[in-house]
Parts: sequence; C-alpha cells; structure tokens
Amino acid sequence: MLQLLLSSLRLPASLRCFGAHSPGARLRLVTGTFTWRCLVAAVSCCLAGPATSQSPPAESRFQAFLAPSDTLHKGRLRLLAGGGAAAYTATSIGLYHIWYKDYPLGKFHFFDDYGEWENMDKAGHLLTAYAESYLAYKGARWTGIRERPAAWIGAGAGTLLQATIEVMDGFSEGWGFSTADLAFNTAGVGLFLGQELLWQDQRIMVKVSHTRPNYGAAPLTSSTGVTRTVEEAATILYGKFPTSFIKDYNGMTVWASVNPASFFPKKKKPFFPRWLNIAGGYGAQNVYGAYGNAITDQEGNVFSLQQYPRYRQYYLSLDADLSRIPTRSRALRTLFTALSWVKLPAPTMEWNSLGEQKFYWLYW
Repeated sequence: MLQLLLSSLRLPASLRCFGAHSPGARLRLVTGTFTWRCLVAAVSCCLAGPATSQSPPAESRFQAFLAPSDTLHKGRLRLLAGGGAAAYTATSIGLYHIWYKDYPLGKFHFFDDYGEWENMDKAGHLLTAYAESYLAYKGARWTGIRERPAAWIGAGAGTLLQATIEVMDGFSEGWGFSTADLAFNTAGVGLFLGQELLWQDQRIMVKVSHTRPNYGAAPLTSSTGVTRTVEEAATILYGKFPTSFIKDYNGMTVWASVNPASFFPKKKKPFFPRWLNIAGGYGAQNVYGAYGNAITDQEGNVFSLQQYPRYRQYYLSLDADLSRIPTRSRALRTLFTALSWVKLPAPTMEWNSLGEQKFYWLYW
C-alpha cells in the first residue's frame, strides 16, 4: 500500500511551473518530491502502528519460556536433562549426609521395617514417589514431549529416585532394603501414572503439611543420671529445620487431596469452585523411636519417654488444587505446580486412636 502511494504521488502545480532544464528547478523538484514522499511515508507508518520487528518485552519472553512447548524443544530437553542430573546428584549426597553418614556400610541385605514409626515413613515414601513422578512429568511436558510418553518418563523418574534410596538402605548397617518401602513407592508412582493414563488429569493428589510440635521443657533423666528436656531429646532424634521437616514424624501429616469437581462433566458447572478439594490426612504423635519411645544421645545416654503414649491421627479437611485456579500468569502457574505437593492450612477435624475428637480452625 505504501509503495502504491509513493509511486502515484504527483507534485503540486507550483513545483511543476519551473523549467525542467534549470539546475535550480531540478534541485527544487527533487527536494519537493523527497519531502512529500517522506510525509506520506510518515503518515502511513503512523496509521500502520508500531513496527513488527520490535522485540517483545522481557516479561513476555519470560512467560513464553515458562509455557510448555508445542513441539519437542531440544534446548529445553538438554536443560531439563542436565538440571535433573544435577538435582539427582545433589539430592543423593544430601540424603547420605542426613540419613546414612553416621552408620557403617556393609553387605547388601533386606530388612522388614513395616510398622516402625507408626508407618509414617511409609506414608512419606508414598508422598515422595508421587510428587517426584508428577513434577518430572510436568518437566517433560514443558520440553514438548507428548502427554503419554511424558507420563511414563515421570513414572520412571519417580521409580529411579526412590530406588536409589532403597539401594542406599540396603548397604547401610542402620537400615536395609525394605520390601514395604518398595510397595509404597510403587503405590505412589502407580497413583500418578494410573490417573494420567486414565484421565489425563490428577484428580487425587498426595500432599504434606508439617508443624513441629512444641515438645516443651519437661525434664528427662537417663539411667546414668543425665538430664535433658523433651525438646532436647526430640532434637537429638529428629534434628532441627530443615532436617526435621523430613525426619520429624510428630509434625508431619500426609494427605490424599481429592478434587470433586473433576469428576463432573466439564460442561456441567458444579455448585462449588473447581479448585476446591477435600482432603483426608494421616499422622502420628508421641513417636520417639521406631517401635518404643526411647532416645539415645551421642554419649550413649538412654532417655525413656514411655510416659508419652503413641497414637495415630486421622484428619478431614478442606484444601485447594492451585493448578485449577484461573490465571493468565505463567509465573503463577509454574509456582502453583511447584507447590502442588503442599497441603494448604484449613479448618480440620481430627480423630485419633486414643478415642479423641478435635477441631482446628486452622491446621497445617
């Protein structure tokens, strides 16, 4: 359109009246033509809007980077593979220092630990295997890998990561390869993969909440006459944050968070928000040892806590599936995915094995 306007441009009569053979006339003719054509070009550019060759804002590029690719993106695939390998190595080293470094290594052996820690460690295996599979799947989808292969990649990643822990257990004198752990790992991976293959959706998510109890300053006296508080004894057993977030079973609750709206047809709007979940939780209290309540410090002093009866807790609460909250922000969607394994604080009912019922206005 711009070329048509320029080619059809004619000078005003005042410019055509000069002799064509006069040098001054030729200069005025050229100058006039250039001026008018520049004016038309400028007006046309203004009408056409900004140039399309402008680079998009940094925020738009960031949003595009977070969005899953429509086709396989080799650069993202290399980034995911490299980042995954680095995370795997760092996690393995971290777990060794948290769990295994204080125990000697030996021959590979099996160990039946079902029932220890009121089976809170088994709930932790279910949670971890599920979360690892889900997040690995999301990473694979981000690179452009199709949905079904990405689901199998997620399941493979969850299996590999948990198998690493089981092998470490098998060579540690403090533990052993646990078939019960393997069963709960498989259940976590299977829960993710089954839903993805059946529904292409995670309608039931495994989550965790954690609030370290106030252990208090009640004194404990060992058989050798050494005195410590309950808080100090619990710190010997479970450590401090962030180690206690993984190891302190008294503060941990593992949840199955169900999204009811996802079971309704998409065209039929439910009478409650699509992001609203109902969650059932499992926890335990007064757990100060695998089976019995006794803690041994580094000097060999044994502190008995038999006066604190162990009991199991069962919860019913509300929750939210953050991934179902409508938002155009890719940054928020990515954050919601990263936090998908965390149960949100909410009003909660508790039933426990002591026969008690409790209500919490806000429980985490």
